[in-house]
Amino acid sequence: MDWLTNFIRPKIRSFVSKQDVPDNLWQKCPACEAMLFTKDFEKNLNVCYHCDHHMAISVERRLEELFDQGQYEIIELPKVPHDPLKFKDKKRYSDRLKEHQSKTGQQDALIIAKGSIGGQNVVVAAMNFAFMGGSMGAAVGAGILKGAQHAIKTKSAFITIPASGGARMQEGAISLMQMPRTVLAVKQVKDAGLPYLVILTHPTTGGVSASFAMIGDIHIAEPGATIGFAGKRVIQETIREELPEDFQTAEYLLDHGMVDCVTHRSELPEKVGLLLNLLMNKKESLKTKGQSGTDNQGSKNSSDSSGQDAAHNPEKALRSYQGHKRSQSASHPNVLHPNLGSSQAANESVNHIVTRKYQVKLAINEQQIKIDPANNNIKFGLSQTLTRTVSRDGSKADNRAAG
Repeated sequence: MDWLTNFIRPKIRSFVSKQDVPDNLWQKCPACEAMLFTKDFEKNLNVCYHCDHHMAISVERRLEELFDQGQYEIIELPKVPHDPLKFKDKKRYSDRLKEHQSKTGQQDALIIAKGSIGGQNVVVAAMNFAFMGGSMGAAVGAGILKGAQHAIKTKSAFITIPASGGARMQEGAISLMQMPRTVLAVKQVKDAGLPYLVILTHPTTGGVSASFAMIGDIHIAEPGATIGFAGKRVIQETIREELPEDFQTAEYLLDHGMVDCVTHRSELPEKVGLLLNLLMNKKESLKTKGQSGTDNQGSKNSSDSSGQDAAHNPEKALRSYQGHKRSQSASHPNVLHPNLGSSQAANESVNHIVTRKYQVKLAINEQQIKIDPANNNIKFGLSQTLTRTVSRDGSKADNRAAG
């Protein structure tokens, strides 16, 4: 009977025994608590296909989706002292670094990559939240600076994708010094006449939001992303006031003018590509405009029908910036609308509003804007009852009732 015990019984058990199920076969959405099949979830860029809740995505996958054809080249981070303060809490800081380097395969919480988006050359500095919560230390500051300098050298747009809890406490004052360092790096990009875009992801807080993350020419945020400096609970306890339920979310910041648009993760490549084409082609558009005449009258007389359409119908030229389709309004020829479009006519209109960040904010906050070329001022209406005149340097000139 040994053959029954040793051979037949194990064979039978192998057929009827319960098969092992992988632990990661399903995911649970923290927002709607629906069960998500992992393969479908990952195919949908880690976005819940029931409620559209955006969850964390690896920095490598994000870059692959953002760059044209998923092709990009990594720029090595500068070498910096790893543990300048010899910091130790429950663990040595040097040991924590080695642990996260082994876990993520990255040297620090930042990846710098270069490639093209929408056919335009771009340098992207993306933070990796999996590396010590994306905290900013000397390596991240040096990386932002190197990325900015490479963008200037190659005449590329510069994009940062923050995902961070703030400055790295283990580096003390050294981490705080990275705040002005990164701001100056961004200033170099702007001084070179190159666009600087920020894609705000969940979370963007602390010293990162207080530095390079909130000084972009255009701010794009993912839906539901937490964006702020101090936490909501800390603010409530300090001011002893109840805060709105959606406080410090991307949608709240959009309503209050801190963010230019909230864009679904799957639409980011198209939106960024559109903006880059508008901003990077601005100089060429200005050169063409300058060659058409030496004064405004000569330029007006020599312009063709498409040029007139750009100058007098910017609402049509600037549609689809926030993904909406708005109808053309020919009765208001000088009104700029926040919806940017991909037409050639958009370049002429963008020359007026993408020269200073203040003007971009006015244009995108759902307010009517009028350009007065005679006195070089910008007029924008609030609820169509009050018109404020703002000079190009951002100072308020006067207030009067709209006619």
